[in-house]
Parts: sequence; structure tokens; C-alpha cells
Amino acid sequence: MKYREFGRMEWPVSEMGYGMWGMAEWTDSSDRESMQALQRAVDLGCNFFDTAWAYGSGKSEKMLGELVRANPSKRLYTATKIPPKNLRWPSRREYSLDDCFPPDHIEKYVHSSLENAGLESFDLMQLHVWEDGWLKDDRWYHTLDGLRRQGLFRALGISINRWESWNGVEAVRSGLVDAVQVIYNIFDQTGEDQLFPACRERGVAVIARVPLDEGSLTGNLTLDSTWPEGDWRNTYFVAENLKVTVEHVERLKADVPAGMTLPEMALRFILANPAVSTIIPGMRKPRHAEMNMAASDPGPLPQPLLEKLRGHRWDRTPTDWSQ
Repeated sequence: MKYREFGRMEWPVSEMGYGMWGMAEWTDSSDRESMQALQRAVDLGCNFFDTAWAYGSGKSEKMLGELVRANPSKRLYTATKIPPKNLRWPSRREYSLDDCFPPDHIEKYVHSSLENAGLESFDLMQLHVWEDGWLKDDRWYHTLDGLRRQGLFRALGISINRWESWNGVEAVRSGLVDAVQVIYNIFDQTGEDQLFPACRERGVAVIARVPLDEGSLTGNLTLDSTWPEGDWRNTYFVAENLKVTVEHVERLKADVPAGMTLPEMALRFILANPAVSTIIPGMRKPRHAEMNMAASDPGPLPQPLLEKLRGHRWDRTPTDWSQ
């Protein structure tokens, strides 16, 4: 496992982190297997874990707390997210700060997340949705900064809406946030346009989320893919999205080198960008942890392959189903 500095916080974080959404919200998740996968990741050198109150109404946070207590001799970096008050993902331009993050709501959920995890503090506290327009109403910042001064967390971050990497650039330039979480993968490369240069300039850490494009970059998605009732993927991979996604993946498969898997290529593509501090693929089984952690070992992809993969950039616009 290789490690990178987490922006101006200078934390030595594993470049392969751990996204904890799937183990609390997706079907086919076993709590026992999830805890085994988490521990396997720690054993392989992973030290950055990202969760949120919304992942099972605190369930994922509780699992993270258990993991920390099970590894007292290891420094694990913990990150969580405050849900928007209206519980709507993503945010929309018309949502006000009071719709999503009024001061009393922020304070309530910081304490709720700490209670769920059984921790005295988190390393990173994030707002789970974001609008750059909220910079005009600084109550969110003063509330969070006050809680940070109380020692309830060490750094402040935002999670940027799907396919809107531009909607966070001003927050980075403001100097108020220490980290941004943004979708970045072979298909979603827009973060390179404005966001990453701003992050480098201001020393803001970048957490690359959805590195496998909600599972499409595992190569297992087909036109016949289905999920159990209640699974989030049913509302994301609607017919309109499923067909075009499968088409993009099939074209991409032609560029996977011999001896390499599609998921490995996808993760190593992200690692080639020095602006990225850590990647947070979702993992629900020990074998997932082993495969994803191993992507750190060989390092970034060769430059000729990187250039070829840039041709698979797929700029998308948020829709009702994109969430």
C-alpha cells in the first residue's frame, strides 16, 4: 500500500481508502462479511474510511466505530457526512441553506454521528450535498468551525453533487474547506478541468468517489442486470441509463491490457492523478478488499494507456434518476 498527503492536513492516508455505503444500504450485504472486509482492508494497509449518517441511518458509522476499537494500535482516519435536512440527493439550485444545513441541524447530526460511532471525534466532517451558492450564507461555516474548535472533528469537507464538479470550485477557492469528495473515474473526468487545479492551488484534499461508476467498471453489468426490490441500483440503472452505460463499458473493454482486469485499470487510472489524495471504492466482501487494495501496488498506468483512456471521457448532465 502506498500513502499520500491529505492536502494541507498532511495526514498520511492510504491511496486506496474504503467507501462504506454499500454495506449499509445495498442488498446482498452481510454485516459479518462487511466487518471481515473492513478488517481485511486494515490488514492490507488501508487507513482511510468514509461513511455517512445516511448510510443506514447511522449503521455504517457504528461499524466504523467498531473497526477503530478493534484496531487500537493502528491510526485509522475516519470521515463521515451530515445529511441534508430535506434528505434530498443531490441538492438543487433552489435549495436554500435552511433547506439543507441550518445551524441547529448541523450541530444535531455532528453529535448523532459521534454517538453512533462511539468516538470522541472524527477526522473529517463533510456536508453530504453542496451548492456553491451557500457561500453567501456563512452560517454553515461558523457552526462547523465552532464544533471543530470543540474538538469534535479535525477537518471540514464537502461532497460534490454527481456530474457537477464545477459546483464546488468556489468553495475550494474560498479557503473554507479542507477536502472535497467528488466523482472521478474513467468516464467522469470533469474534475480535471477546474476543480483539481483549484485544489492543488489551495492545498485541498481530493477524495475520489464512485471510482467504479456504481459498479459498471467492474465489467459485470449487462442489459439483463437486475437487483432485488428496494436496491438503490434499480433507481439508478433505469433502462435509459443501463443501455448506454453497457455500451460505453463494452467499448472500454477493448482497451484493457492482457493480464489486467477492468477494475484494476479503472483504479490505477485514478491513481495516475497526483491531485487525488485517496480513492474510496465500496467493498462488502473480503475478496473485494483484497482486489482493490492490490491496485495500489503496481502504481499508475503507463502513459500511452492513460492517453487512450482519456478518449473514454463521458460528460453527463444530472437528471431525475442520477441522484
